[in-house]
Amino acid sequence: MEAAAPLPVIAILGYGTMGKALAGGLLKSGVATRDTLRVGVRRPHPQGVDPRTDGLGLPVLLNVDAARAAGTLVLCVKPRDVETLMAQLREDGALDHHPLVISIAAGLSTARLASLAPGCPVVRAMPNTPCAIGRGVTVLARGPGAEDAHLALARSLFTSLGAVLELEEKHMDTVTGLSGSGPAFIYMVLEAMAEGAVMRGLPRSVALELSARVAQGAAEMVLATGRHPAALRDDVTTPAGCTVAGLLVLEDGRLRSVVARGVEMAAKVAGELSN
Repeated sequence: MEAAAPLPVIAILGYGTMGKALAGGLLKSGVATRDTLRVGVRRPHPQGVDPRTDGLGLPVLLNVDAARAAGTLVLCVKPRDVETLMAQLREDGALDHHPLVISIAAGLSTARLASLAPGCPVVRAMPNTPCAIGRGVTVLARGPGAEDAHLALARSLFTSLGAVLELEEKHMDTVTGLSGSGPAFIYMVLEAMAEGAVMRGLPRSVALELSARVAQGAAEMVLATGRHPAALRDDVTTPAGCTVAGLLVLEDGRLRSVVARGVEMAAKVAGELSN
């Protein structure tokens, strides 16, 4: 039997929330191993194994050293830091082998990324924080130089963290406002629902658990049935019942339009982050 082809070395440059989530997901799924995964940071821990790796035992290197050894770079730094990072990689020859460059930086176009990484195929990705528990969603957009094999590789990386979709790049700022910022909007709704129950005397821990499980079940109903949320809402709303009474209060507060405007504003700001 032939030996399995070695996995390409992957370097995660930047080790914040999403960098940690990606590293953990890649190791847990077997897409990468400790021998094929690198973490790059601006200033590594003096003792070599950075405590930020949360027990994963990954080697923590300078960004340029991690990049030189990798066939795929995943940029997990803030949008405003991408240009400085890429300039450093270019100056130190860390892009001379033309690795696949995947960026999760909000608002950074693939055209701009390609100009910062000459000759490298580029892919834009927008994951969200539930990726940390394998229940996230990531949207990919193909950039200059990226072929089907590059998209397939990017998909394999982020599938370890949840669902993966592919869209045209023109939608990416809206994706950022919806799925990137969206968990924060849901958390606010969950907090508000729980507070209403606490006002009625329910223990806070119970109120929070019930709110979270209600949201989880409702979301899974949408995905499992394929029905429009309005139709599912009608199933719960019986004439002269308690649900319709509560919905009328939410309508008085313009909940739908406020949430929709929140997504719209988040998408607008996302498009300005890399400017």
